[in-house]
Amino acid sequence: MDIVLATRNKKKIEEIKRITAGMAISIFTLDDFLGCPDVEEDGTTFEENAIKKAVTVARYTGKPALADDSGLEVYALSGSPGTLSARYAGEEANDEKNIEKLLYEMRLIVEEKRKARFICCIAIALPTGSVNTFYGYSEGRIGKEPKGFNGFGYDPIFYPDGYSRTFAEMNDEEKDAISHRGRALSEVQRYLREKMDFSKS
Repeated sequence: MDIVLATRNKKKIEEIKRITAGMAISIFTLDDFLGCPDVEEDGTTFEENAIKKAVTVARYTGKPALADDSGLEVYALSGSPGTLSARYAGEEANDEKNIEKLLYEMRLIVEEKRKARFICCIAIALPTGSVNTFYGYSEGRIGKEPKGFNGFGYDPIFYPDGYSRTFAEMNDEEKDAISHRGRALSEVQRYLREKMDFSKS
């Protein structure tokens, strides 16, 4: 089965390809389809953004498209950064600036109230317009300083529940097994397996 990844985020593409390596799918990226329009992520939920990206790319390419919208929700900040996670420090923000802003805003928050979760919503859209969505979550807490050099985004300050290391201090295999994206893609794998089995029957 051919699937186009509806993202230009190189690190996200790398992670999705790594996690889906054992699935019976052929991955294409937007680089394989010149002129594919960028999609403004102006939805109020992760699901809205993921669906919008997947539907746009599926219609343009004529192939099934997989879009991921994910982010970090800090409970003490009423769910921020949320859907603005990638541009929390502004439109020109990078990972370092986003982390710096978040840590500053949490500077007075005590340890027991630094709980947070990563959310990943994956949408798979067909050229016909039909869409399926899948969710993955990873609960944890926010540290007080960045630690580790793997991963991307807020990984250096996120400690998943039950671990004394941040996502950025884990190797790929460790992180993929418990990350929000890894869990959402496990649901995708289950869906695709059922879909393929059904088509054979």
